Amino acid sequence: MDLRIFTEPQQGATYDTLLAVAKATEDLGFDAFFRSDHYLKMGSGDGLPGPTDAWITLAGLARETRRIRLGTLMTAGTFRLPGVLAVQVAQVDQMSGGRIELGLGAGWFEEEHKAYGIPFPKEKFARLEEQLAIVTGLWETPVGQTFSYDGAHYQLTDSPALPKPAQAKVPVLIGGHGAVRTPRLAARYADEFNIPFASVQDSERQFTRVREAAERAGRKGGDLVYSSALVACVGKDDAEVARRAAVIGREVDELKANGLAGSPAEVVDKIGRYAEIGASRVYLQCLDLADLDHLELISSQVQSQLA
Repeated sequence: MDLRIFTEPQQGATYDTLLAVAKATEDLGFDAFFRSDHYLKMGSGDGLPGPTDAWITLAGLARETRRIRLGTLMTAGTFRLPGVLAVQVAQVDQMSGGRIELGLGAGWFEEEHKAYGIPFPKEKFARLEEQLAIVTGLWETPVGQTFSYDGAHYQLTDSPALPKPAQAKVPVLIGGHGAVRTPRLAARYADEFNIPFASVQDSERQFTRVREAAERAGRKGGDLVYSSALVACVGKDDAEVARRAAVIGREVDELKANGLAGSPAEVVDKIGRYAEIGASRVYLQCLDLADLDHLELISSQVQSQLA
């Protein structure tokens, strides 16, 4: 079971804070550092000092880390033109020495689009499908050949399809709860399927849908990595769990029901239930980015048991 650290910087974080978390992620033996792609805070809190851009952040971290994988859950398709995104991701992959993974989603948070003047199209899923075709198509085009695409939403003519990533194939993550279109898209383009903030039962149903869609598309269901993203709130005792829950504005009982909360033993047991349905990777949503002791506890008393 791979454990990855997943951050939500739109809630309030500087680049230096994210760098500290990424370095702790690396030093403590976690597999990867991922971040969301949002420009506006959600819920309570002031969001200060303001948002950071996902791919600018990852470019910086690519040069300041050496081992961990780096990526997004999920890059918002509404924020970026697919040709430009392919260039950005390829360049950051080169900067990292081949450690980048691209999670790409349709985009959903209308308020942040209004706040920063970003168009919010009505039909987002069809755009996402074209974006995936373009990004992967550009990367797959042999050097010296060109790539063209004539879609309903995007048109490319004789693109040199450069630059190329350092990796032969940048892993593509697709995720979500949709019962039909999401599994179909994952079956066609994804190396990993992620379901965020879902129960064991709901995750199992969605994993089954994706496996079946992959089989229909001519792939083996086991060709994909299956992963979960869950909020983490771990403490060495009940008092520490309650303190950490209070800091992020959540209730302990709710966190235990919907996330990975409680003692290390409780969290290991719950992760095991996700492993039983086929998840081989968990993204730990860590909301208090100043609490590096939380990461150390998870490393020493959760990750060690899973290993």
